[in-house]
Amino acid sequence: MKKRYIYIGLLFIALLSFLTVVLIQLNMDTNLPSEKTENRGTKEANKKEETTVQENKINKEDTSDKEINALTNTDEKVEKMLEKMTLEEKVGQLMMIGFSGTEKSTEVQEFIEEKHIGGIIYFDRNMSSPKQVAELSNSLQESAKGSRFSLPLMVAIDQEGGGITRMREQVSPIPSQQKLGEKATADEVYQVAKLNGRELDSMGINLNFAPVLDLSKKDSRSFGTDPKKVHQYGEKVIQGLNEASVTGALKHFPGNGRSEIDPHVETSSVEANQLDLENSDIYPFKEIIKEVDNDKFFMMVTHIKYPAYDKEKPASLSKVIIEDLLREKLGYKGIVITDDMEMGAVKNYFSFKDMGKEAILAGVDIVLVCHEHPHQLEVYNGIIDAVKKGEIPMERIDESTKRVLTYKLNNIQQTTVDPEQAAKVVKSPESVNYINGLGLE
Repeated sequence: MKKRYIYIGLLFIALLSFLTVVLIQLNMDTNLPSEKTENRGTKEANKKEETTVQENKINKEDTSDKEINALTNTDEKVEKMLEKMTLEEKVGQLMMIGFSGTEKSTEVQEFIEEKHIGGIIYFDRNMSSPKQVAELSNSLQESAKGSRFSLPLMVAIDQEGGGITRMREQVSPIPSQQKLGEKATADEVYQVAKLNGRELDSMGINLNFAPVLDLSKKDSRSFGTDPKKVHQYGEKVIQGLNEASVTGALKHFPGNGRSEIDPHVETSSVEANQLDLENSDIYPFKEIIKEVDNDKFFMMVTHIKYPAYDKEKPASLSKVIIEDLLREKLGYKGIVITDDMEMGAVKNYFSFKDMGKEAILAGVDIVLVCHEHPHQLEVYNGIIDAVKKGEIPMERIDESTKRVLTYKLNNIQQTTVDPEQAAKVVKSPESVNYINGLGLE
């Protein structure tokens, strides 16, 4: 009897065990579809999260550009721009070009919009009337606004006065520097420069390659041979232009008044020792560097050679003259620009591809190529290629780009002008009467 109860108990235990196993299995089978659904849901959620992260990343980049444009601190804005700019954008800012025609050409539009070119220079070929020039400036600046940072263009001209006057018949009769040096007072030089600047500003021109500081008795572009007077009058020109919201440019550093050869045609050398040059030819440049905010004027470097400093290279391609002399010894902090790279003094001896590279390596901030589109492309591509090959350090590109960006943000506030107003300002009766009243003829 006792054994029988034992068997029944064991049987009951076995039955319970069996039923437990069955229930567990049934429960697993029942939950399996739910787990699959849960896994599928998790994958979809992860995928959605990845998409959201990617979208946020894109939005963050877009917002970042907008945030940079909204910054008001110039130094911070420049640093943020440098972090995001491509090599092509940076190199474009380090070039200034000329073009043909009185309207925006396809070639120049592509240079501005695709190669991010930093500046334009006008010649008579671009200018038919004050109103037309103002409209051209507006059109070019509109193309520049399309860039992600909307960097304005430097719009330049050689409006020295006398024989170097663009659109001569339609602007006020600006006297030559030689006549001003012989007969005008320092204040009259200032007033003429301010008048000249107002006319340029009304046409959308914000950079004038003047004054000439070369010491010369014969050259009509020179104030004369007295270094102190040339310094004083040159400084008055810068002040007058600045008063009209135009930047001036001192040229042709380190002074080519001694040369009898036109650098447009061929190279030449100034045979003088360093002490002589620094007490005469270089003196006007040195004094203005000390006395005037370096962000308010450019320094244009000549293509002439100065063996006392560099026996091999012209000044425009010489690190000794630009970095050691101009920047280190004289303390110049502003923008250095070359004279036109299509002049015989350099193009007869260097390829355009190499000229741009050599100029940047020497310390130049802006390479000027005034005429031929193929030459401009060669210079632009040559600089980019040299950076990619490691021949130009990226730090050198960033250094000059930073100067250009800082200058633009601090100095170019107005990018649109009124063409009708330009027609009234340029060669106004008041301006003509003032100049005629100086009695310089």
